[in-house]
Formats: sequence, structure tokens, C-alpha cells
Amino acid sequence: MATSPNDAGDDVIDQFLSDRGHSVEPVGWDQEYNKKQCPECGGLHDTSANSCTVCGWEPTL
Repeated sequence: MATSPNDAGDDVIDQFLSDRGHSVEPVGWDQEYNKKQCPECGGLHDTSANSCTVCGWEPTL
């Protein structure tokens, strides 16, 4: 299913998903002391990392 470029109607989709038990919050890095930790594979990276070099995960904006 495609959404419009300006995210119009995404609230309806988010509500549909959350009503069925899905998380609709943006996913970001976990923090492990002074490192970023990938929430997908647990790989540790410097704080300047933009994507996981282990599994290729990137944070949702």
C-alpha cells in the first residue's frame, strides 16, 4: 500500500495498526554507555554512525 508524499492519511494507517497491536512509533538507536546500539542486531557503533554496518539497519525519521 502506498501513502501520499506529504504523509496525508498516515494517521488513519497508524491508528489501524495500533488498534491491532502494532507499534507505530519511530524506531531509533538504543544507547549503550557512549555507543549507539542497533535495535535489530545489537551491533555497537560510534555516536556518529548513521546506519548499522552489521545488518544495514537505519533509524526511522
